[in-house]
Amino acid sequence: MALLRFLVKFLFLIYLIINVGGSIHEYRNEAFVPRSNSFFFHGGSEGLYATKVPVEAVSEETTNNGKSFLQFESVIFRRTKESTTKQNDMQKSTGLVEAIIVEVKDRERIGGFYRNSDEICCTPELAKDESCTAGEVIIRENPNNPGWPKRIQTFFNGRHEEAKMDLETIEINSTGMYYLYFMFCDPVLKGTVIRGRTVWRNPGGYLPGKMAPMMTFYGIMSLAYLVLGLLWFLQFLRFWRDIIQLHYHITAVIALGMCEMALWYFEYANFNVTGHRPMGITIWAVTFTAVKKTVSRLLLLVVSMGYGVVRPTLGGITSKVLLLGLIYFVASEGLELVEHLGNINDFSGKAKLFLVLPVALLDACFILWIFSSLSKTLEKLQMRRSMAKLELYRKFTNSLAISVLLSVAWIGYELYFNASDPLSELWRKAWIIPAFWIFLAYILLLVISILWAPSHNPTRYAYSEETGDGFDEEGISLVVSGVKTATDVATKLERKDRKVSTSADHVFGLGEDLEEDKRE
Repeated sequence: MALLRFLVKFLFLIYLIINVGGSIHEYRNEAFVPRSNSFFFHGGSEGLYATKVPVEAVSEETTNNGKSFLQFESVIFRRTKESTTKQNDMQKSTGLVEAIIVEVKDRERIGGFYRNSDEICCTPELAKDESCTAGEVIIRENPNNPGWPKRIQTFFNGRHEEAKMDLETIEINSTGMYYLYFMFCDPVLKGTVIRGRTVWRNPGGYLPGKMAPMMTFYGIMSLAYLVLGLLWFLQFLRFWRDIIQLHYHITAVIALGMCEMALWYFEYANFNVTGHRPMGITIWAVTFTAVKKTVSRLLLLVVSMGYGVVRPTLGGITSKVLLLGLIYFVASEGLELVEHLGNINDFSGKAKLFLVLPVALLDACFILWIFSSLSKTLEKLQMRRSMAKLELYRKFTNSLAISVLLSVAWIGYELYFNASDPLSELWRKAWIIPAFWIFLAYILLLVISILWAPSHNPTRYAYSEETGDGFDEEGISLVVSGVKTATDVATKLERKDRKVSTSADHVFGLGEDLEEDKRE
């Protein structure tokens, strides 16, 4: 109970600290951090496709189909009172903050990379070469894309503590991964904070470029689960008199999968239209995902243990199985909540590692327990000579082994993909990573549904409660062997008696009578 209370409190704490994020990035009095000779704040990063039509009157209530842009809305910088005392009332501009928008391939055009320097702001020495302006961020324009990287300047006036950015919309005319930084070079502005929001939009909607393909994928998987569910339901109705307990567990997993895919599709569709992740739908989708993952793993485990086939119940290990499932659900729910309800591009690596490790360790526990149980189940079936069930479990074991090998190979590819793409330059391929795991889970469920499909003869694979599983075949074998042995012995004795009788008859002179009887 103490462990359960701790897990519930942990989950509730995660729910309280997360913020719903999306293509509308909100800033809540967040501070700038020093880097080299500058101070910066990461305003967001997303994959954006090139606009299909010119951005015109974006601020008006008109359709945005085909438009790709980044818009600054109510972005305000607030400096400390100490910094205002160092300014002169006669000065019109007393502080400069710059918004820098750069495509990831042009990142080396920001700062002094071309001079093999780590400096980001232009110093008086560099200004003498007329290659930059002192007090501003060093930017070298891309000759193939004039005007980029983009710079937007906002000045503090006099001793005012706040400076507000003008409402401005930046058209995206080249497909790529874009980063937004707010930066200033004046040390006097140290302690400045930012609030407001920026809106990022792709031609097809507000979904980030790396997430957009997932909406189509969830739609396809919803249809796939619907087809599987329909076929399973028809088979279920057809042989409803012969249904075993395991069929209900498989039905539950299929139903959860259908709900999960449908909820994610509607969540992404809503996100694409509004720019915000709908908290209600997202929480339901995340919860269904966690429940489905948990139930799927428990299904694999109990099937591997031979539940309903080799043993009628799990017996004393039921509580251990349920406890492992509960812990996995809480860990998975926490990871999914933070991953999907947090800002898309600001998911901390340390926080992710903290939440991913428990899920990975629990997955490893499931895998070890599943294969250990499979080994014992196969051994029992082989000893009992239950050939039909043994063949069934061999097919299941082979399918599971192939899926584990594919998983290990994919994990290696995923690690390579993330290590070779730290700045998300391959964002258009990123959707394949989560899609693979969803597809693999569907294939495994499909295999189980085919192997344990309802039929007119479920007792062929089901546990026999009357005689004990496996004893039918073994008992029949023993009886047949015993009868055969007894028959052989009787036959031999009978032949021996006949021989003895024949010899005795010949001895006592009865041989002729027997011959006569035969002739008659």
